[in-house]
Amino acid sequence: MSSTDHTSALRGAGLRVTAPRLATLDAVAAHPHADAETIARQVRERLGTVSRQAVYDVLNALSDAQLLRRVSVGGRSMQYELHRHDNHHHLVCRECGRLEDVPCAIGEAPCLLPHDDHGFEIEIADVVYRGVCSECRVTKTLTAATAPSADPVPRTPETP
Repeated sequence: MSSTDHTSALRGAGLRVTAPRLATLDAVAAHPHADAETIARQVRERLGTVSRQAVYDVLNALSDAQLLRRVSVGGRSMQYELHRHDNHHHLVCRECGRLEDVPCAIGEAPCLLPHDDHGFEIEIADVVYRGVCSECRVTKTLTAATAPSADPVPRTPETP
């Protein structure tokens, strides 16, 4: 997404167009699924001195305006992506933490409906698939293949 698109998106959301907001949107576009610290580092590289709190405030404002989407995958820090309103889910590797987008299995939002909605009007379903990515599986296989095997101590049969 270009800066012109970001400018239009900010104005469309009723937000002022500021350098920190544009830099944050650019950073998230360049590094999807980055955490706030990574985004703050990218914004500071582009703009110079910008406080961590300013970047956190921008991330919250852009998320509240649905220009960014917060992705939470458990014990890890919140990650951010451009909110494309495209109804996708995520794959996360249990080994390295790699996070990938995956299209919804069924189609339109919410794409999954609970057995009992408890009176809620369901709008979206967030699904996180967990597993081990192909790179970690290869690494694990190579590590196991090159690890020295433990030679058992030879045993002699006991004689009575």
